[in-house]
Amino acid sequence: MKINKPKKSTIVFLIIVAVLLIPQTRKPIQVFVQKGLALIGPSIIDDNKQSSIADYNWKLKDESGTIFNFEENKEKVILINFWATWCPPCIAEMPSLQKLYDDYNDKIEFVFVSDESFKKINSYLEKNNYTFKVYNEASRSDFFDVRGIPRTFLIDKQGKVVIDKTGAANWNSDSVRNTIDALLKK
Repeated sequence: MKINKPKKSTIVFLIIVAVLLIPQTRKPIQVFVQKGLALIGPSIIDDNKQSSIADYNWKLKDESGTIFNFEENKEKVILINFWATWCPPCIAEMPSLQKLYDDYNDKIEFVFVSDESFKKINSYLEKNNYTFKVYNEASRSDFFDVRGIPRTFLIDKQGKVVIDKTGAANWNSDSVRNTIDALLKK
């Protein structure tokens, strides 16, 4: 029995749809696609379009309940990443964030925020050999009213948002590194 070209296309299409419907295969495929999209570094916001943080009254807590007071980090370069363990774009960009963290964790403040349980977060971090600290929100922030993840902010020492990126990106790009280096010199 010979299958003609239109039937082959239909069969291939149905196989792809079936694979995407099965949870065990859908997530790895989504992560793979997002990794391709995350090859591009995030864009820098033009100086005249950068928003500024007016209210630093935002508190986070770590697994042990220790409070991270955002107010105490004024005048520092800060990278804030909102993410979740179930989010394919978040998973796709995490290796680049870990590499950036490895090189800059003693120079800038990294703040990873998730609303998941620390049990789930720690299991994910351990499985992937990620070494950064993750926080849950202890209070809400009007400025960081995040509706989609991943969402990452790079903030300069004056509280201006230099990068505001929703979706996966390459945070270990030369562009991001050069931007951070320039912000540290200001």
